[in-house]
Amino acid sequence: MPVIGFDLDMTLVDSADAIVDSVAHTCRHFGGQVDEDVVRAGVGLPLDVVFPEFIPDVPYAEALEVYRARYLSHGLAMQTLLPGAHESLAAVVDDGYRILVVSAKKDTHVRAVLEQVGLAGYVADVVGERFAETKADALREHAALAYVGDHTGDVRGALGAGAVAVAVATGPTSADDLRAAGADVVLADLTEFPTWWAGFTTHGS
Repeated sequence: MPVIGFDLDMTLVDSADAIVDSVAHTCRHFGGQVDEDVVRAGVGLPLDVVFPEFIPDVPYAEALEVYRARYLSHGLAMQTLLPGAHESLAAVVDDGYRILVVSAKKDTHVRAVLEQVGLAGYVADVVGERFAETKADALREHAALAYVGDHTGDVRGALGAGAVAVAVATGPTSADDLRAAGADVVLADLTEFPTWWAGFTTHGS
């Protein structure tokens, strides 16, 4: 059964508030100062890039443990489904394709978020702790035909796997920057995905 990949944060769900809250909590826990606007602008980046900027002397593993605990205790309730997410996944599954979610998040957190927002039933598999080129590895292993994401790293991941790079401008990256990164198609949001998908399955797959 053919596979279509999706990113999670700012593609299927608006998790910006949860990420900002959890990063800020972690930094303050270790006595650091944090600029929440900077964190919000970097939503989608792996945490091993984020934490050294604010708490450079704290071992990453320790910061990550605090972050993950906060995310599960407070962040899950802060997730909101992005417009078109439900309809997009339903369209893919209804056409007989499997959905793979590849995210920078830990896989168990990805599954928890999907359960929280009611998307878990659509998703066949999850690969966590991947970003950009390492997403390409996961997409290649699953022979994904396309990958949908909001970040230039998602575009690089799709292209690196030889998959169609579908970008949505619902995260911190502009549509122009997504095009410049090489996205094959740029959508304003997932409400435009079902129409694109219908054309893709008719002519492109």
